[in-house]
Amino acid sequence: MGKSEFGVIGLGVMGKSLGLNIAEKGFKISVYNRSDGNEAHVVSEFLENNPSFKNISGFTNIQEFVASLERPRKLLMMVKAGAVVDAVIDQLLPYLSKNDILIDGGNSHFKDTQNRFESLKRQHIQLIGCGISGGEAGARTGPSLMPGGTMESYQLVAPILEAIAAKDVNGQPCCTFIGNDGSGHFIKMIHNGMEYAEMQLLAELYGLMSPTMSNQEIAELFSEWNKGDLSSYLLEITIEILLKKENGVYLLDRILDKADNKGTGSWSSKTALDLGVPTTMMTSAVFARYLSSFKAARAQLSKQIQVQKPKDKPLDLKMLEQAYRFARIVNHHQGFDIMDQASNTYKWNLNLSEIARIWTNGCILRSQFMMDCVGYLKASKDLISHQHLFEGLQNVESSIAEILQLAISNRMPLDTVWSAYNYWVSMTTKRLPANLIQAQRDYFGAHTYQRIDAPLSDFFHTNWSQS
Repeated sequence: MGKSEFGVIGLGVMGKSLGLNIAEKGFKISVYNRSDGNEAHVVSEFLENNPSFKNISGFTNIQEFVASLERPRKLLMMVKAGAVVDAVIDQLLPYLSKNDILIDGGNSHFKDTQNRFESLKRQHIQLIGCGISGGEAGARTGPSLMPGGTMESYQLVAPILEAIAAKDVNGQPCCTFIGNDGSGHFIKMIHNGMEYAEMQLLAELYGLMSPTMSNQEIAELFSEWNKGDLSSYLLEITIEILLKKENGVYLLDRILDKADNKGTGSWSSKTALDLGVPTTMMTSAVFARYLSSFKAARAQLSKQIQVQKPKDKPLDLKMLEQAYRFARIVNHHQGFDIMDQASNTYKWNLNLSEIARIWTNGCILRSQFMMDCVGYLKASKDLISHQHLFEGLQNVESSIAEILQLAISNRMPLDTVWSAYNYWVSMTTKRLPANLIQAQRDYFGAHTYQRIDAPLSDFFHTNWSQS
C-alpha cells in the first residue's frame, strides 16, 4: 500500500479524533501509542473500533512507526504538554532524518516551543507548534488550527492541516500560518485566556440573575441574545447547560461551585505582566476561578456574614445586555492588544485580522463579534479606536455602572464586569493619580520622574525629606 503521508502520536481523545478526521479526508496515516500498562490495547482497540478506515496503520513500536512514513516525515504529537513532549522528541530523534517535521499539537507554553524550535533546528529537524481549538468535536469534524514555525515547513503540511480545519463563512480553512517559532502556541494561549474571560462573564450574569429568575427564564433571555450580534458558541452551550435536567432537576443546580483550570489562563496573565499589557479581564477570570476553589473556606466564612434581603430594585435586562456587549468588546480588545505587543516583541509579524478569521469557526471563541473583528482588524490593530466600537462603549457606560451598583447593593461579585469597566474608565481618563505613585517611587528609591511643565525627555529627582 505504500508509506503513510502523515503520522499521529498519542491516541488520547484529541489524537483519536484528529486521526479519524485526517483519514476521512483521504490521507493515508500511521498512528502510534505506547503500549505500557493500561495503554496496552489503545492502538488495537482504535483500529478495531474504526474498521471502515482502511487507510490507517497502527503501531506500538516507535521505530517501525517512523519507518512507515514517507519523507520528509510529518508527525503530529498529541501528548501532554511539558516533559512528556521532550521525552517523545528524544524517543523520535534517533529515527528521524534531515528536514522531517514534528508538529506539537498540545497546549505547550510558547517559550518551551521557542526553545525546542531552536534546538531541533540545529539538528535539521523542523518543529511546528500548532494551537488546536474546538475540543473533541472540533478535532473530529473541523478545528481551528494555529500553526507556527517556518513558512517552508508549514507549506509542506498545509494540504493536510487545511483539509481537516473548520471552514469560515467563505469556505476558507480556519487554519493559517501564524508566524515564527512559538507564535502558534502563543496565539492559542491568548485564545484560552480570552475564553476564560468570556466564560466567567456569562457565569457572572447567571449569578446576577439566578436569585430572581429561573434557569428557564435565563435560558430564554440568552436565546434572544443569541439571535443577534451577541451570538456565540459559548452562549449557545450555556443555554443548553441551563436547560439540562437530571431526574427532573436542573443539573446545573447540582454542580459544585468550584472551577478548575489547566494553566493556559494563568500563562496568559503572566505573559501580559511580562509584556506590560493590561489584560485585566482574563486575569480577573483566572483569579475568580482560584477564589472558587476555596470552597470550604468560603462556606465557613459565609456563616459569619448576615446576608441582607436583596434590594427591591429590579434587574434591568436591557442594561444587562448592554453591559455584556460592553465587556465582550473590552475582552476582545485586550486579547488582540497583547497579540500585537507580542508580535512586536518577538518579531512575529502577526496578522490579527487573519487570526480573527480562523477563530470564526471551529474554536471555542467563535461568534458573530469575532466575524466582525475580521473587518475591524484590517483597518486598525486597536479595536476600541474604531469610532463605531468607541461610541458603542461610551453610549452604554452608564448601563454597566448601573449593573455594578446593583451588584454592590446585593453583595454579588462581578469580577470581569468590574475589570472591563475599570479598564475603559482608566483608558479614557486624561489624568490618573499615577503622579503620586511616581513621587513615592522617587522618594524611597530615587527612581526620578517627569514633569508636565518640562520636556518628556527630562527626568527629575527631589530630596523629599528636606523642607
